[in-house]
Amino acid sequence: MSDAADIVDIADIAARLNAVRERIARACERAHRKAAAVRLVLASKTQTPQTIAAAYAAGARDFGENYVKEAIVKRAALGHLSGVRWHMIGHLQSNKARVAVEHFDLVHTLDGVRLASALARAHPAPPMPVLIEVKLGDEASKSGASPNMAAALIESVRAMVEVRGLMTIPPPAENPATARRWFAGLRELRDRLAAESGLALGELSMGMSEDYEVAIEEGATIVRVGRAVFGERPG
Repeated sequence: MSDAADIVDIADIAARLNAVRERIARACERAHRKAAAVRLVLASKTQTPQTIAAAYAAGARDFGENYVKEAIVKRAALGHLSGVRWHMIGHLQSNKARVAVEHFDLVHTLDGVRLASALARAHPAPPMPVLIEVKLGDEASKSGASPNMAAALIESVRAMVEVRGLMTIPPPAENPATARRWFAGLRELRDRLAAESGLALGELSMGMSEDYEVAIEEGATIVRVGRAVFGERPG
């Protein structure tokens, strides 16, 4: 690839990233929140290290990966970049926990005691920071604890891992506004679980490229955005 093409790619990613940040700021303003209260995690699944480096050059520091093996390759290629935080945003199998704790700063998808136990064995002190994945819809293809089981899961794992909050992926919808009830539901669930458990549960990871503004209006502290910054996934 030519240097000129690289410059065009970097400029395009920077422009998309700035546009997303502006929309985050406007959503925060509508919700009477400070923009600094929302962390933008770039969902970098299938993106090349060069593309991630371009986003880094534009100011991004948080990247979310779906697969441990893919993340390891990217971290090795980008080890010279300082201040990068890696988020596990895909389903994590228990047998990958030992490797995952070496490469991720936050696991968004804790969905059971078995995974928590594996993370604790691999990363006993300090406890691994995690979010509890909650499945608000009835989609069989998605992982996560049901809202009715979330309290029991937190009580079972709180001594093993550091539970920082909740995460969800709502059922797909053509209209982003349709997701509002799911995001509001997760916030309400978090508030109830925080009161019952005594944990702060300050993080709400919800909202992606098509609906992150609605998620912010409903209290998201982390949004996971890929396509809006990187464009359609290659391949």
